[in-house]
Amino acid sequence: MKASANQLRQALDSANPAIRLYLLHGPDESGARDLALRLARSMGPEAERIDLEGATLKADPGRLAAEAASLSLFGGARHIRVTGVGEESHDALALLLEADQAGNPVVAIAPSLKASGKVVKLALGAANAMSFACYPPEAAEADRLAAAIASEHGLRTTGQTAGRLFAAAGGDRAILTREIEKLALYLDAAPERPATLDDDAIDAVGADLGEAEMSRAVEAAIAGDAATLGGELARLAEAGVSPIPLLRSLVRRLMTLAELQAEIAAGASIASVIEGPRVFFKEKASTGRALRQWNAVKLNGAIDHLRLAERAMMASATAGTVIAEAACVAVARASQRQR
Repeated sequence: MKASANQLRQALDSANPAIRLYLLHGPDESGARDLALRLARSMGPEAERIDLEGATLKADPGRLAAEAASLSLFGGARHIRVTGVGEESHDALALLLEADQAGNPVVAIAPSLKASGKVVKLALGAANAMSFACYPPEAAEADRLAAAIASEHGLRTTGQTAGRLFAAAGGDRAILTREIEKLALYLDAAPERPATLDDDAIDAVGADLGEAEMSRAVEAAIAGDAATLGGELARLAEAGVSPIPLLRSLVRRLMTLAELQAEIAAGASIASVIEGPRVFFKEKASTGRALRQWNAVKLNGAIDHLRLAERAMMASATAGTVIAEAACVAVARASQRQR
């Protein structure tokens, strides 16, 4: 079934036993991961989480249904998170939804799926599944989204604090939520004991994610300027800026270019697409150059590479920042290659 944002949150927060599959598709992978955490919290801190990749299910379609029907090693709660889900996971998801027994809920994160694809249609047509499209929030939604997340943690936003939080998080819902959790802890706030969030609290403990600094690194990577990119990466590392917002910022920029390239493929000119509302007036020249350097194949490859890098960073015992920096350099090299 198709779920609204409120329906999805309610089902995740209650671990609704009638729902076997939560399909979170669309380009906002960070938002999908943050929603998946709601299920983990509702299952409890002692719950066992099984992590699978979409590629694993392609090779073994029956594994997901088997995991969903299996008991936890210690007899407690259990849930499953599948990342990198694509159309190749259709058979595995169909077996899950059709199984006689599947007591462990599944969250499937699918940033590359199209709304018209067979996996989304499968979830939409199943009474025991919820399908939700995750898109980066528009500017008009920013304050409302930040204020809503703050309210869930017992914080009342004032003045420009909601918009300030959203801007500091670079529009990333997961980072925004973590910052609000930190502020709620600082102010000893909770839904049963609300507190007011003002600029002083944000000044005291809020994040400074260096959005301007990240934008310079993003533009250098897309332009193929490896020398400038190296300097920007060193500067960000010295400032202690997390590489994950940088990867996500770069993905968002590449996705915008991909959308513009699709319009060009349909017959529009570069000059016309850069005059549209999705291109900031100060970025028109650089966007025009990027559209001449990047084609759809290169853009899709770069986006997939960056998403894999982010997932690799989140795994345990990884090279961390080195993975992110290598992924950014790979994007710059891809930009330099001939179309």
